[in-house]
Amino acid sequence: MSKIVLYLLPFFLSALPGVPRQTDSAEINRHVRFLAAISPARNHKYPASLDTAARYISAELKKFSVKSRDQLFEVAGKKYRNVIANIGPANAERIVVGAHYDACGDQPGADDNASGVAGLLLLASYLSGAHTALKYNYELVFYSLEEPPHFRTEYMGSAVHAKSLKADGAQIKYMLSLETIGYFSDKPDSQSYPPVLGWFYPSEGNFIAAVGRRADADLLRSFKTAFQQHSSLKIITLAAPSFVTGIDFSDHLNYWKYGWSAAMVTDTAFMRNHNYHEISDTPDTLDYEKIVLVIRGVFGAVTAL
Repeated sequence: MSKIVLYLLPFFLSALPGVPRQTDSAEINRHVRFLAAISPARNHKYPASLDTAARYISAELKKFSVKSRDQLFEVAGKKYRNVIANIGPANAERIVVGAHYDACGDQPGADDNASGVAGLLLLASYLSGAHTALKYNYELVFYSLEEPPHFRTEYMGSAVHAKSLKADGAQIKYMLSLETIGYFSDKPDSQSYPPVLGWFYPSEGNFIAAVGRRADADLLRSFKTAFQQHSSLKIITLAAPSFVTGIDFSDHLNYWKYGWSAAMVTDTAFMRNHNYHEISDTPDTLDYEKIVLVIRGVFGAVTAL
């Protein structure tokens, strides 16, 4: 992206075609409420509910002229699907940004991970509005089967997707996973950490985090710098060994094994949000304005890096 376009991004963001700034949080809210209300819950036991979520995602993408396609796969005789959309030059190097749309068990899954799905839809609208200036091919992927019992197995939607990219010889610049991005708190001691890390990071859970392995340190450093130029939300980053709790707790882990740099953008889930994987993970617990700030920062970062 040219220096002139980067300079104009703050002004561009305030007047995106079809997505006025004042409506962004309302759109995020609408997406989260729809997904959280699907019944039965959108988990692996109910492929029809997952298909309802997938159809909704495809229909929303179509509203801002983004075509999507389904990547079908089968597990234990049942069919599941990733929803994939590409924005930008078709032959350019790809940046993958993903979010899983399934929930864990019979619960609403508002933060985990309707928030990430809603954020990815907003990112798609921003990228669509800027498509003539894009340098990279942005592959946006809405995954099924991230949650147990398929987590860390070959049946994760992201594992299926990553494997297909490798088989196709795709050129991947990096991958980002949007994982639980909607819960924030200004209360002291609302944020917890793996052992020792709490000595170095804030006790209030009012920031977004970007985390990865030590091998992803350069990506995280550049991401943080660009994010801060486009969002007022506080961001912290952590590049740590993969054995540190939480570092690999999402879809990005499936891209590491193919040698691609990948990181997770997260509110830190259970280290902050006590509704994680509970029936109390409802839409009313989220901060929709801050989700917009997350996505504005992500948009600024992915179009700058």
